[in-house]
Formats: sequence, structure tokens, C-alpha cells
Amino acid sequence: MAGLARGSRRLAVVDAPIIPTIASMVRDNPGCISLGQGVVSYGPPREALEALPALMADPQLHKYQPVAGMPALIDALVRKLQAFNQVRVAKSSRLMVTAGSNMAFLNAVLAVSEPNDEFILPLPYYFNQEMAVRMCGCVPVTVACKSDFQLDVQAIARAITPRTRAVVTVSPNNPTGAVYPPEDLRAVNALCCKHRIYHFSDEAYECFTYAGARHFSPGSLEGAEEYSLGFYSFSKNFGMASWRVGYVHYPDHLHEAMNKVQDTNLICAPVISQLLALEVLRRPTAALTERVAELDRVRREVYRMLDALGPLARYTRTEGAFYIMLGLPPVHDALAFNAFLAREYKVACVPGFAFGLTDTSRMNYQRLSYGALAPQTVVEGVSRFVAGVRAWYTGASHERH
Repeated sequence: MAGLARGSRRLAVVDAPIIPTIASMVRDNPGCISLGQGVVSYGPPREALEALPALMADPQLHKYQPVAGMPALIDALVRKLQAFNQVRVAKSSRLMVTAGSNMAFLNAVLAVSEPNDEFILPLPYYFNQEMAVRMCGCVPVTVACKSDFQLDVQAIARAITPRTRAVVTVSPNNPTGAVYPPEDLRAVNALCCKHRIYHFSDEAYECFTYAGARHFSPGSLEGAEEYSLGFYSFSKNFGMASWRVGYVHYPDHLHEAMNKVQDTNLICAPVISQLLALEVLRRPTAALTERVAELDRVRREVYRMLDALGPLARYTRTEGAFYIMLGLPPVHDALAFNAFLAREYKVACVPGFAFGLTDTSRMNYQRLSYGALAPQTVVEGVSRFVAGVRAWYTGASHERH
């Protein structure tokens, strides 16, 4: 009808998030095991949770707190970054606590960009980052990774234009589990320095590395504080997904812009969540080390089970996060494949097109997560997945292909 208001054109070009779609399939099929959700199966330490009522007794904590984060938490994070990541938050850089690292990323895109600026995203990308770039009126420029999901630094270099504002890397990677070696991240950093653009380094899975792989923070490089931003999260390492605590270190010259975005959108991260984060940081990391070791055992068992698919499945054994990106023969409708698995085999996973792998006529990519469930449930879910894949490809009608 003429004269009615309309919604944003910017948001119209943003794809709907895939996780609620998969969650709906799980709800609609009772008994369905989800290998889709990218979280861990454990929560924060019980002792840290029990400390919260006493910590919240100060009535001043019910008022707004500093925009960048509570001073005690900021100090603890500065020490953590220096000890674990070899990143020094000095005079030329700043730290901000946000309601999850997705918010930190969106803050940063707004802080550095103008409409139609470009952000380079290695493919497959983390879908919320592609969404954030589009929401800000900017352009995601995808660059294919190598066949083993490692960075193609030369392709990234060729993709840089006068409109490029940042190169985004995610290591350990969501959705592939790849861990980028220091030399590749150094090379990306050198490109960003040369072209006077930013390096957005997503390190939400920093603790999840296996088989001798080691996490590397580009912000630790000499001089990187002028153009490097590092994004971190309590959601994965400490099982605090619903508490919404993330943080970012960024160049000092972006502070005014970052402050404006944070103050407008959030004011400050929830105080009770910040207090829990501080309590978690004060406690020993031995339990986390054991959690990662257990995930490694699950990871190796999942790969063993997937080997049973033989030539039907193509995948790279990666050493990070808790994901496997698996390639299957082509399909016309990838979501129909996922619906079939949920309905007939009571198992759910996330289609690769959500991460930018949209050419399902070439390969049907699926992401499996082995972090969110008890080990025995993961094994049962993967067993169902293997059976469902075999049924679809060896007994399906022509229309399904």
C-alpha cells in the first residue's frame, strides 16, 4: 500500500542466520541429536558461580559501569593477553569488554568503515561476521582458502583494493577447525601494514588446539598494535555462551569511535557477567586443559567414524576448535538434505552454504560440531549421520541429487 513505511534495504540483503533454522529442525523431530551448535558441553566453574551473590552485594554495582569494562576485569585481561597471547596492551592500544565477541566485531566494523568499504573474508567464513559487514552497509569480499582450508595469502593480496578496510582471519577456525601457522598470519599482518588497512583477528577458540598445533596471536607482532585488532570470547573456553562476555584489543586511535558505538549500543557489558569472567580468570586452568584433552579424544573418534564413509566424504583433519567441514557429493537442495537427516535419522548439522560454500552443484558441504554434547552422544550422533549419508546417496531418488 502506498505511503507505508518499509524496512531497511541493508538488512534485506543479509541472509537469515542458519542456527535457528537448524534448531527448529531439532525441535520438530523429537530425539534428534544436534551436531550443529557451536558451543561446549560444560559451564563455568561451580565455585565461581557460587561467589556471585556476595560479589553483587555492593549497591553501586547496580548502576552503569565504565563503558570499556570494569577496571579489575580490564587489568586481569591485560595480564592474560600478555601471558597467554604475548600481546601487550600499552599506550598505543586499548581494551574493551563487550557482550560477546560478535558485538566487539560489529563495534569494530562500525568504527573503521564507511558505507561500501570492503572487508576480506577467507572462505568459508564465519557467517555472523559476513552478516555484520553487510549490516553496516559494507561489502564482504570472499577469498577461497587452499584445499586444506589454510589461508591463500597471495589470493588475499590480490583481493585488496583502495576500498579495503580490513582482512579478517579466524584461527582456530570456525567452521573448519584449521589452525593458521604463524608465518601465514605474519604475512597477512605484513599486507595490512603495507596497505594501511586493519587485521581483524578472531581468536575465540584460542584454547582449542590439538596434535601439537599452537595458537598464535597476530597482535603479538612488533608494531602490530597500530593496525591489529584481536577478538576474544568467554563463550567457548569457559562455557559462558549465555553470559555474553567478549573483549577486543584495538589501536588507540580508534578509541573515540569504539567508545561511541559501545556507549550507544550497550553502555557497558552486564556487570554480573563481568564479575563471573573475573572469577573465572582467577582460577586454575587445569580443568580447561583436561576439557581440551577430552575434546581431542572425541575428535579422533569422530574422524575414525567418518572414515567409514570412504569416497563419499572428503575432509581435512584439522587441529583446532571443535568443527569438521565435510564435503559430500552435489545436491540440488542442501537444506532438503539436512531436513532428511533430521527427519529420518534424527541428527542435525549445519549446511556449508551458511559459511559461503554456496555451490552445492559442486559439493554439499556440512559442518559437524563435536563440542556441545557428551562424548557418547557425539558418537551416537555421528553414527546416525554416517547412516543418513549412506541412505541419501546410495538409496535416494534422482530428484534428491
